[in-house]
Order: sequence, then C-alpha cells, then structure tokens
Amino acid sequence: MQILPSASLAPYIKNYTIVTIEKDLNNEVFYPSGYVDLIINISEGMAATIINGRRKDTPAIELLGHLTLPARLTVAKGTSVLIARIYPHASALFFSDPLSEFTNYATDMYDVAQVENRELYEKIMEADGLASKINILENHFVQQLKKYETRLKKVLMLQGLNQNLFVTNSLDLPALAQNSGLSERYIQKLYLSNVGISPSAFTSVIRFNKSLHLVLNTSESLTTIACDCGYYDQAHFIKEFKKFTGITPFASRSSLLKNGADFQEAVNVGF
Repeated sequence: MQILPSASLAPYIKNYTIVTIEKDLNNEVFYPSGYVDLIINISEGMAATIINGRRKDTPAIELLGHLTLPARLTVAKGTSVLIARIYPHASALFFSDPLSEFTNYATDMYDVAQVENRELYEKIMEADGLASKINILENHFVQQLKKYETRLKKVLMLQGLNQNLFVTNSLDLPALAQNSGLSERYIQKLYLSNVGISPSAFTSVIRFNKSLHLVLNTSESLTTIACDCGYYDQAHFIKEFKKFTGITPFASRSSLLKNGADFQEAVNVGF
C-alpha cells in the first residue's frame, strides 16, 4: 500500500509504503533503490539486514542509507513496516548528520537522537489507523524541514544536478560543472555530504535501477538492456549488476518474477 505525501513534503518525499511480509524471507538479495528510507517497524515481527558482512537486526526506527554493495534481507512472516522513501536530493533536510555516515548501513535512529526518535515511535505506535500514523510522521518531517531549512539552497542545486544524471545515465563531471556554474570539487563535496555517495557512484545506482526495471518488466535480452542503459557491453552490465547485488541479471529476473509483487516490495524494488 502506497500513500503520497502532503503537498508541502511532495518535493522531498516520494511516498509512504506499508509492507507486510506474507512468507518468511531468508537471506534474499536486497536491491539498491537510489533512495534513502526511514523504516518503522509497526509490528512485533523480526527483520535483519546484512550489509558488507555486518548483520543488523531491524530496530524500532532505522535509516537505510544508499547501498552500493550487495546486501541481504531476512524477514519473519507477518512483519509489517512503514517506509518513508526520501528523494536522494532531499535527505539532508531531515537528518543532522552528513548522509555519507549512513551509506551502506542500516542505522538505529535511537543511536542518532534517542529521545526525539523514541517519542516519535511511541506516538506512531499509539495512533489508531494508518492515516493517523502517517499524519504523525508527516508532522515530524515538517518540523525537521523547518529546523534545516537553511539547507534548502543546496538541496535545490542537487535536484537540478540529479535531473541531468537521470536523463543521461552517465556522468560527465566537467560538463556538469560548466552547465551548473559549480566547480567539480564542490559538486563532489555536495554529493558526499548531502546524498551520501559520490556523483559517479550515484550515476551507477541510477543506471542499475533503470536496468533492473527492464530486467523485471520486459523480455529484452541482456545485450539490449546493456545498450539501452548506457553500459559498454553485456559483460560490463553483468559485472556492474553483480557489484550491487552479488547475483546475475538472469538470476534476479528469475527470482523476482517467480515470487511476485509482494516479494519485490519486500526486497526494495517495485515501489
């Protein structure tokens, strides 16, 4: 179930999603989304991620930063989570720490701001109904937005830069700097601090997600997908895909299609 944010938050938050796991998932591939996700466990179910060899049991509230490494997910049947999916250019509006500190990690938000996030979680859990829970979360985001509104100028810069990368699926940093009027060094710094990964890494994630969409929703050959997404050739495509997931595009296609839409949502695709 997906719910759109209010008009004031729509430029920064893509959607809210409720995911309820209908069957046990064990060590399934977890796909890099290109977004930052605030994940709230609204059930008594158990979930855990393994990122870069580190297992992390899902706490009450966690922030999943950008993934650039293969990750795995284990979830018990019946687990329900509320996910706020934040646009990659906007994450710095809601969190005090540099976004690079959350990259390739699932962070327990009690470790970031315990009192504030514990109060948020308790209010959400006490609220009756999904609409009330999301309203509490929206109010939290609005307050954070007011707190960090001085960062809005940089966020708008990033939004413009990202739009260019989404169109081209490739990074020409000198051209990006010239067209934006920003220095290459400043663009690098802007991405690391406010997105969490470098412009080059972010471009790779964009290209990967475009290829994943084609793998999942078309019967196109891997050679055709590689060409459409800007990879040098099929071998380059497979290598990059395995870098993010640890498996081949063919294996991913088989698994995702076989298990259906609910499974795709659980492993971070199909949103």
